[in-house]
Amino acid sequence: MTEIVKVRFRGKGKAYTFAANGVTARPGDKLVVETSKGMDMGDCVEGNMMAEEDPLVQPLRPVIRAATAGDLRVAEINRAREKEALGICEEKIREHGLDMKLVDVECAFEGNKILFFFTADGRVDFRALVKDLASVFRTRIELRQIGVRDEAKMMGGLGICGRPFCCSQFMDEFLPVSTKMAKTQSMSLNPSKISGVCGRLMCCLRYEQDTYEELIRHSPRNGAFVETEDGYGNVTAVNLLKQSVRVKMDGTSEPVFHNYPIDEIAEIPGGRPPAGEPLPHLLKPKEKKKEEPEEDPWSIPILIPEDFPAESTTEAPAPAAPAGSSAAKRRRRKKKSGGQTPPAEERPKKAEAAAAKPAEKAENRPQQKKNPGRPVQSGPTAPGGGHPVAKRRRRPRGNRNGGSGATGPKE
Repeated sequence: MTEIVKVRFRGKGKAYTFAANGVTARPGDKLVVETSKGMDMGDCVEGNMMAEEDPLVQPLRPVIRAATAGDLRVAEINRAREKEALGICEEKIREHGLDMKLVDVECAFEGNKILFFFTADGRVDFRALVKDLASVFRTRIELRQIGVRDEAKMMGGLGICGRPFCCSQFMDEFLPVSTKMAKTQSMSLNPSKISGVCGRLMCCLRYEQDTYEELIRHSPRNGAFVETEDGYGNVTAVNLLKQSVRVKMDGTSEPVFHNYPIDEIAEIPGGRPPAGEPLPHLLKPKEKKKEEPEEDPWSIPILIPEDFPAESTTEAPAPAAPAGSSAAKRRRRKKKSGGQTPPAEERPKKAEAAAAKPAEKAENRPQQKKNPGRPVQSGPTAPGGGHPVAKRRRRPRGNRNGGSGATGPKE
């Protein structure tokens, strides 16, 4: 195991691995490291961590030190020299009439070399340009031709998605991208739709290629003969992301199309069988899902659940019944009988006796006149053999003594 740190130069590009060499670093720290081109300063991406030696590229270059105030001052001077060298080089290119485009300039940390990056359609003879630049800067000059993808990575910018370029943000290396990937993902083959700012196919086509290949492997092809719950038909369209297909049904005079999920159809191997042969049944029966009752969104919520535990198990005593109520009379009868319920045979007899008692009381009850001044006339008897019902006589208008309606003078 080896203690390593990862460093990225100029805040973009690939992150390189270096031996920690006893230096403690955290992400974001400035580190001075030893490279194949000499000393350079970069940003720490991943701090100290242990890694196995086998997968690492040997030999590992060491971290020299954490950047000091003097190192940061040297880096500022080099950035100023780069801006100055960029303007001087563009002027020299115009003087020599070279067909090349200057992209970026890098000045070595130790100041012993200046590197110019440019793009061109073909080979460029820049030997005279190198001599002029060496006479101006009095240091080693190097010109390097790069591609359009590297140019976009160095310059940076925004893609058609509105986000910064992937190559300038997190991509360590460029992966091959082909037009076949755009076909697999059902994208338009219009170059302006699938090309990036650099003019090449977009790098993001590579990201989802594995996912599309896996979906295609488990989906029927366009034109396949399939069995559905409504019959047989041919697939006319496949939506890989929604995992659904459009099927043209057989046995109809007019074309009828239905959409089905891919897991609810069965592809017939070998296509449609010849005429006269039976159609195979490969569709698995659909499992019935338990239908759950739909909740009414307008129902009043239950604030107290039914299974809420009671605070105490003792029941509150029932309120005492009034003395004249039927419940109190039943309680007194039960108390007289010793608390035992009479058998079922005696219950009808007691019910008949209880119904006869009110009739006897009504016959023996003396007739009481509520108003002696009113004569009682015989009429129909009350139900149960009670006393005759008194027919109410209409009182004539006048005084209470039965006189005429005329009133005399008061004495």
